[in-house]
Amino acid sequence: MPNESIIKVFDGKNVRVVWNEEEEKYYFSVADIVQVLTDTVNPRDYIKKMLRRDPELKSKWGTICPPVEMLAPDGKHRKTQAADLEGIFRIIQSVPSKKAEPIKQWNAALGARLYHPSVPATI
Repeated sequence: MPNESIIKVFDGKNVRVVWNEEEEKYYFSVADIVQVLTDTVNPRDYIKKMLRRDPELKSKWGTICPPVEMLAPDGKHRKTQAADLEGIFRIIQSVPSKKAEPIKQWNAALGARLYHPSVPATI
């Protein structure tokens, strides 16, 4: 699975993104997206609580968030729970946040750039 790792900045925070050439999809680190949405210091704990609150999301978690190799903060490549654009939109639904709409627009702009290369790369 050839991946191109990218780090994007949203609201002053790094969001790890990987382009999967084979699938022609972007995958986003779920922990990074949850941290942006919630400002939590421990996104893993927040994800656990989110899955307890949303049984439907929990039942589909493995499908929505496959492990994808990404660059970790220590500089090593590790498998990280990640989601494509559709999965990220589903996760956003489960997180009450004022930042939900801006991050949806950010993701939509990235998706538009992917499927319509003439769209300016503002991401």
